[in-house]
Amino acid sequence: MTSSTGHGHRLGCLLRGYRSAAGLTQEELANRAGLSIRALSDIERGRTARPFPSSVRLLADALALAGPARAELMDALRAVRAGPGESDIPASGGGHGAGQLPAVPRQLPAPVRQFAGRAAELGSLNGLLSSSLDNGPVVISVISGAPGTGKTTLAVHWAHQVADRFPDGQLYVDLRGFDPSATPVPPADAIRGFLDALGVPAEQIPPSTEVREGLYRSLLAGRQMMIVLDNARDAAQVAPLLPGGAGCLVVVTSRSQLAGLIAGQGAYPVTLDVFTEDDAREFLTRRLRSERIAGDLKQISELTRLCGRLPLALAIVAARAALRPGLPLAAVVAELREADGRLDALDGGDPVSSVRAVFSWSYRNLSDPAARMFRLLGLHPGPDISVLAAASLAGVPERLARRALTELTAAHLATQSGTGRFALHDLLRSYASEQARARDQEADRRAAITRALDHYLHTASVGMLLLDPGSAPVSPVPPEPAARAEEFADYGRALAWFDAEHKVLVAISLQAAGCGFDTHAVQLPRALAAFLRRRGHWQDWTATQLAALAAAQRLGDLAGQAEAHHSLGWAYLELGRYYDAHAQLRQAVELAQRIGDDAIQAASCMIISAVLEAQGRSGDGLDQARRALELFRAAGDRFGEARALNAVGWDYAKLGEPERGLSFCQPALGLCRELGVPMLEAATADSLGFAHHQLGRYHEAADWYAHASDLYQTLGDRYRQGITLARKADAQQAANDEQGARRNWQQALAILDGLHHPDAAAVHAKLYPGAGLQSMPA
Repeated sequence: MTSSTGHGHRLGCLLRGYRSAAGLTQEELANRAGLSIRALSDIERGRTARPFPSSVRLLADALALAGPARAELMDALRAVRAGPGESDIPASGGGHGAGQLPAVPRQLPAPVRQFAGRAAELGSLNGLLSSSLDNGPVVISVISGAPGTGKTTLAVHWAHQVADRFPDGQLYVDLRGFDPSATPVPPADAIRGFLDALGVPAEQIPPSTEVREGLYRSLLAGRQMMIVLDNARDAAQVAPLLPGGAGCLVVVTSRSQLAGLIAGQGAYPVTLDVFTEDDAREFLTRRLRSERIAGDLKQISELTRLCGRLPLALAIVAARAALRPGLPLAAVVAELREADGRLDALDGGDPVSSVRAVFSWSYRNLSDPAARMFRLLGLHPGPDISVLAAASLAGVPERLARRALTELTAAHLATQSGTGRFALHDLLRSYASEQARARDQEADRRAAITRALDHYLHTASVGMLLLDPGSAPVSPVPPEPAARAEEFADYGRALAWFDAEHKVLVAISLQAAGCGFDTHAVQLPRALAAFLRRRGHWQDWTATQLAALAAAQRLGDLAGQAEAHHSLGWAYLELGRYYDAHAQLRQAVELAQRIGDDAIQAASCMIISAVLEAQGRSGDGLDQARRALELFRAAGDRFGEARALNAVGWDYAKLGEPERGLSFCQPALGLCRELGVPMLEAATADSLGFAHHQLGRYHEAADWYAHASDLYQTLGDRYRQGITLARKADAQQAANDEQGARRNWQQALAILDGLHHPDAAAVHAKLYPGAGLQSMPA
């Protein structure tokens, strides 16, 4: 693989030379180009391996380069980028300035420290990589085998060994194809996670599955990346996640052989069986002191036999033996043999039964608190759990929960991630659930689930008000005494919690709906809606709201049904399903009228207005926005009133009545400032800029756009910042301020190009009229 470092230095030298010839300082050139000094400095020093094309184009414009000089600079840029179609995307969170290098995703889990065996399989994988990558195609390897054979361990270990051959990063997803407590991850959701890792802002992730797949493949085109698809159920789940071009490596693990992938995509199969006798002995030797092994080779052989040479079972036994260094291996073998004999009759050939003796033996040696925690984790849907959530599940103080989880980790009955969260292997989760049903009363199990639901519901209820301060609070019933909620100091911490708990929150919402916890099933999705909307998790939004609607119908909760219909309508709007959105919102309005809830009716009218505008029916949309304004005022909802005032003002301006638009947007601005809602203030300032532009007041329009863009920048909303800067440039051009217009178009283009957003094309056309998209460097 060729490094782009030398090309980066060449590009930097060219820029420094042209800047020196023009007699410009770094600060002067950066200001002319609308870039940060740091971004320019990084490019000139060759530190930015793949600069945004717009950044270099802006610099060329600022230096007035044309003809051979401009061509030379663009050729140097293409050499750095090393591949047609490659896209530069800022790191997740959108906080990067134009021209900065996006973060390279490093999603691989930590490797096992004491990896043993599998020499033949590692040799096959190395040979595959060496022979195939030199020829350029996407390489796909399918590692298949029975549960507990170490498929993930092998894939992650080897991926770390060859990671340096993929300088553009590694993507990883657990597809949960055979998870006993959850459905497999849909390909669209997996791609969504990859787009997050590649830095695509949430608002720019397409709702359409097909378009999302296309964007994903476009971002991988020309890149050298590794993609690990762990625990796949079938080829249909994997196929949409495969890159379309050369240079990438895909490693798939599955309990199935995925014959369709092998036949259709030319995937290379690697089949794992249990360890050989030698590998099993090496495995135990690495985990136990060598002097302990030396005198007990017979006992080691017996241990491997009792474990069936299954890596998962061997890891559990080794952990138990290591925790009791003074106990002779013969005694360990005797204990395990006793457990094996007692459970022989239960061995029905399924994966859990075949290693039940090992699980039982290790489980019986746990302390009572750890054993109880293990059983209760079998009731939790996963995929992982925080310490505080585990404490609520068990109804114990946090320090005792941490102690129990640490004991489970030491016994290899649980694993701990680098972020401090804990998870169970799916075989162990099945066994834990089995033990909970056998040993704990139903009332105790339901009480544990209730405490866990209370933890998530009360935490999410607080978090949603930080994410969406204008939303109506959920107001759940008081939690069980032993259930504790997280506390958030600010918006950022709340958002980080939602991000970390995202999969758990969706899973436990659906679990609540399926297990008779209908009140939680209604309230928890409502508390999640703001987060799922903010992050663009449209499919999860619809799934949880459909479950909430069914639960509300079972309860006869008309307000809950109205809320669910409203939220579903909003989600369908984001997905472009306008007919479905309208149908849901009409039902929300009808139910809200029946129960006299003006707030829900008003909120639904606001979304109906947006649906109609999206369908090109702005006049009808204005009627709905005006209706929403009346209802919000009747309900005394001042935040809703501010939203509706801005919406009405915007609609009037779009319909060619900017004076009337101003008469609504100006009081909206006052309310926004009084309530302290900067995001809505930014949107209202943008509307004011639009109305003033329509009236020919170009300088005032530019000032309002500047205020809006400054707020968006502070809030980290780069997309809206870029769009508002482009509108500001339009106003400046209309005011004959060509220099100011060009500067703001350049800044807008740098942002939108960096976001890989299609609106960049319209801004590019204004900067380079008649040039067309073909003039944009690849």
